[in-house]
Amino acid sequence: MDITTQGLGGGNSGLVEVRRALEPDPALVERVDTDEHVWQGKIFAVDHLLVELSDGSHAWREVVHHHGGAGVVAIRDGRVCLVRQYRVVLGRVTLEIPAGKLEGDEQGEKCAARELAEETGLHAEKLVHLATVLGSPGFTDEHTEVFLAQGLSQGVSRPDEGEVLRAVWLPLNEVVRAISAGLIQDGKTVTGVLAARALLGDEPTGNLR
Repeated sequence: MDITTQGLGGGNSGLVEVRRALEPDPALVERVDTDEHVWQGKIFAVDHLLVELSDGSHAWREVVHHHGGAGVVAIRDGRVCLVRQYRVVLGRVTLEIPAGKLEGDEQGEKCAARELAEETGLHAEKLVHLATVLGSPGFTDEHTEVFLAQGLSQGVSRPDEGEVLRAVWLPLNEVVRAISAGLIQDGKTVTGVLAARALLGDEPTGNLR
């Protein structure tokens, strides 16, 4: 995936300096000498790489391969739908946008619609791509495509087996402030909410004009 052409600004002829800073640079390239597959799990796999740097020296890299996922920012009447969920790795409850893992070769938009319906019971007439979030590019290729839901209707939620969560509607302005205050730290949620707010401006309905 070419992240320089994804998202709402992908067709914009501007961003000249940013695009220039993303151009290939031989002085920064790491060439893979050896790639050892060391572990395969249900969700991700781990490889050990020996890479050669541009100065001829070598370094080890541990790489986590992940199919990726998709999430949805759903806004209605000035409120955004977030999911309360206990994250055992953190030992606490988090607030996140509805999201989940891609299944096989599933497209991001299809995954986003499915997860939105399963976790919240919401259905969207249209999903607008907001951004692609790289989880932690220092060691994993995991990426999450984030969409803005348009034309919402309410159905019945059907979370996956083993998934316990609660959907809440919170004022968008408070969620933005909560991000700045460090109360909401999930990367896809931070990116998605701020991107949606920038796109929508002061539109309270959550729909594009």
